[in-house]
Amino acid sequence: MTLADQWNAVERGLDPRWGEAQLALAVDDETHVERATALLAPAGPGRSGNGIRFAATRGGAGIGPEAVRRLLRRLDEEGISGTLELVSVESAVHEDVPARTTLAAAWDAARAQLPEDWSDLLCEVELTSSDHLERGALLLGPVNPLRAPGMLGFRFRVAHSFGYGTAPGMARRCLARLDEEGIPGRVRVLRALSDTHPVGTQGPVWTIGGKAV
Repeated sequence: MTLADQWNAVERGLDPRWGEAQLALAVDDETHVERATALLAPAGPGRSGNGIRFAATRGGAGIGPEAVRRLLRRLDEEGISGTLELVSVESAVHEDVPARTTLAAAWDAARAQLPEDWSDLLCEVELTSSDHLERGALLLGPVNPLRAPGMLGFRFRVAHSFGYGTAPGMARRCLARLDEEGIPGRVRVLRALSDTHPVGTQGPVWTIGGKAV
């Protein structure tokens, strides 16, 4: 398992209230430790033998979870392998926080509110951090995401059975991919049409802010 994938697994297992996660990376090849430490420099790592300690934080000083993912991908790209472990975790808040609804579950709930004859949707997924925009765009690639102006997120179209837009199942799968990588956000249906029958076109067009979408 790559180091980035190991971080994904660690992040998925964290309590929703986590604020700082102390991590330890044991590098397999001691000759790679110096290079690994250099690549992790933005995280302010500490080194002991073939071990490297650093932290991921949310909502404060330090580097966020997406930045940690990018740094570890750099190690993966250079063929540096090892074992990443969670040493300790501190909560960001002390009061009870309800479990976060996954994007896939939110999508299911939104679809359940639609009429049975819906044919075309204009949807929006809003992310909670700019750290996630680059990775989010990649994971949402199959739905042809477009940056939504004035917010940290993307808009995309869904077609029930034909016309312009991704299939409902593909939209759900892409949202589930965000969930799997611990990228939080919210999804909503902005516009919905029912029982459309395009003739010689790919389907209906909405105009928002003077632009066709």
